[in-house]
Amino acid sequence: MRAGPLRAIALMTLTACGVTQALADAKGEIRIGQTLPYSGPLSGFGTIGRVQEAYFEKVNAEGGINGRKVKFISMDDAYSPPKTVEHTRKLVEQDEVQVMFGSLGTATNNAVHRYLNGKKIPQLFVLSGATKWADPKGFPYTMPGMAAYESEGVIYAKYILQTKPNAKIAILAQNDDFGRDYVNGFKRALGAKAATMIVSEVSYETSAPTISSQLASLKASGADVLFGVVLGKFTSQLIKGIAELGWKPELTFLPTSAASISFLAPAGLENAVGMISSSNQKDVQDVQWANDPGVKDYFAFMKQYMPNADLNNSNYAAGYNYAQLMVAVLKACKDDFSAENIKRQAASLKDLQLPLLLPGITITTGPDDYLPFQQLLLRRFDGKSWVGFGKVLDDQ
Repeated sequence: MRAGPLRAIALMTLTACGVTQALADAKGEIRIGQTLPYSGPLSGFGTIGRVQEAYFEKVNAEGGINGRKVKFISMDDAYSPPKTVEHTRKLVEQDEVQVMFGSLGTATNNAVHRYLNGKKIPQLFVLSGATKWADPKGFPYTMPGMAAYESEGVIYAKYILQTKPNAKIAILAQNDDFGRDYVNGFKRALGAKAATMIVSEVSYETSAPTISSQLASLKASGADVLFGVVLGKFTSQLIKGIAELGWKPELTFLPTSAASISFLAPAGLENAVGMISSSNQKDVQDVQWANDPGVKDYFAFMKQYMPNADLNNSNYAAGYNYAQLMVAVLKACKDDFSAENIKRQAASLKDLQLPLLLPGITITTGPDDYLPFQQLLLRRFDGKSWVGFGKVLDDQ
């Protein structure tokens, strides 16, 4: 008679233990959220999320971070702010992520900027160089993941002033904060000369099917330098478009985020020869890095986890680099993976070296300095890869 109740108590105890263990396991996960354009005009950037998913899979296979597995949830927002809002709310309120990581875009991140800070969810390493992301007093839970667009614009303008001071400059810029930040930094560095050096300036909407009319207008201005603040398919259209027009500016500049081979190839790599961009990261296709340990580790990782990937696509290496940055922050958290501590550790980086960063470039952040990347190296496309030249520059 007594065996039945005892058995029931034992079963209840085992069940309770199982539930407790399940709760402990769930609690032990580090939950990371992200939104990226896996579809739409900027779908080429979806490769960033795919390689990061593979990298976190590798991390988990090796035991996780401080004994905890990473649950990485990356959702397609198609570079549409309303979708970014919808997915971010789901990630925070239903999936209970502890941090949002590496979401792409100025307008898209802006749509959830206040929401995430209000919820005290770290919005780390935003893939946008807008200056607004580095505002530790106003928005302490947001941190940029790129060199500021204004800084990059300054560096290009300084190079023009040094090498072609009598340039006639044409500017094509995306009509949003992305485009405006680049142009503001560019004009600031040109100073009073901007009024005479810039002979034509036009913009385009991300919803536009083509930019052919803008390119024709810029060519007609007689400009011999082109600054194309473009992204995604518009990069391809710019490169192919000026070739079809027979327009060959002496200097053409593209933003760092537009320099992926995946954007250049559809326009014909030969048409991009001589164009200038910048980076803080090693070009993994450049032969000078063939025996570099960090680059060799990257290719070994890609062979094992993404064997069918196009290794010419630099977005894979960029995503891998950012994933390593996120892991460095999480490792510094030790056993405290609260949102507050994740934020604290992200703002406490000191001379962090990542395997794919260029020599001399390190990451340092502080409670009052949220800019992890403040140095860039100019590079020129030679038909196969981007080749760095000169020395590492900043916007001072």
